[in-house]
Amino acid sequence: MTHTKIEWDDLQVTVLLGSFIPDNGGTAEFHAMIELNAINANAAEQYRLLEESVQRLELKDATLIWKHFFVSDAINQSPYLTASVDEAVSVVQQPPLNGSKASLWLYYVENVQISSDPDGITIMQRSQYKHLFHTQLYERGAVELQSPLIELPSSIGHQTNRLFNRYTQSLARHGCTLERNCIRTWVYVQNVDVQYAGMVAARREYFDSEGMTPQTHYIASTGIEGRTVYPDVLVHMDAYAIAGIQSAQVRYLHAPTHLNPTHEYGVTFERGASVDYGDRRHIFISGTASINNRGQIEYPLDVEKQTDRAFDNVQALLAEAGAAMKDVGSMIVYLRDTADFAVVNCYLECHYPAIPRLILLAPVCRPGWLVEVECIAIRSLENKNYAPF
Repeated sequence: MTHTKIEWDDLQVTVLLGSFIPDNGGTAEFHAMIELNAINANAAEQYRLLEESVQRLELKDATLIWKHFFVSDAINQSPYLTASVDEAVSVVQQPPLNGSKASLWLYYVENVQISSDPDGITIMQRSQYKHLFHTQLYERGAVELQSPLIELPSSIGHQTNRLFNRYTQSLARHGCTLERNCIRTWVYVQNVDVQYAGMVAARREYFDSEGMTPQTHYIASTGIEGRTVYPDVLVHMDAYAIAGIQSAQVRYLHAPTHLNPTHEYGVTFERGASVDYGDRRHIFISGTASINNRGQIEYPLDVEKQTDRAFDNVQALLAEAGAAMKDVGSMIVYLRDTADFAVVNCYLECHYPAIPRLILLAPVCRPGWLVEVECIAIRSLENKNYAPF
């Protein structure tokens, strides 16, 4: 993975670019994190600068697949959000901690075409695989009781169940199942300190109905604070699945010297997952905090030591997949407290200055966790048993 920093002074924008360009001439992939430096500009101007940056970013013959906005006020900034017809667009209220109103995470793939289906899934066809990107998955509305005149606001458990049911039905229309084909989810919970337990219980029940248990496997995931443009949406989700994948191509990461299985403290996600192709390995590291292999928080109240421990855990998971931080193409760091930005930003500048990243305001699922990290890595691999990416 090659890391490049681009500064466009006229746009007051910084782009951190991760480029995976295979030596054998295979398909290139790119992750770009775009951060605004014009923090005093109004919302309209900031979004204009972001969009001009996207237009200026020239990446060979690459197609924009994924466009993820992290915004400070989803409701009031929604008029400025833009997308083409087919690219996957996600919007989550997780304010960028550099003080801007919005930041962008972009994912590009060389020499592909994309389309979308009636369910809103963005489809990228590569070799024998069909990559399915689903964003902004949520359920709204009230729960109707026996009398049609009586309605109650839907609970997070109800919304979570309907959300996963809708997603499972969408996958089925592509010949996929949640258990076999879904690789990664991002679950955003409004008021996570209060609502997270309800989402966890509903997700656990739904996974059990789909045959996913501690004896089988779960899905790599981040579950964290986040809001959408609708105040009544308590939980929403982005997800990535692959049609045409064999079970042997997917490996779940555990790093037992550093981390314990999540089901031991009642949640249902995998610490990470890797996907092998004939020419590369994709590695998805779930939201990872300062936790030990007994499920306990390490270094309470010390954000710098928690950050260091979180990255120790991330590196242990990467190593299990034969990768390292140099293979990381994109990284998101979530903080509970805005006052911790300077310390964590300094840590990243010291240890990982070139890796594309964003630092966002988003409380983690346990109040004692001050910081959480997730990332995606790519490394070269030759495996003649599988088709190339």
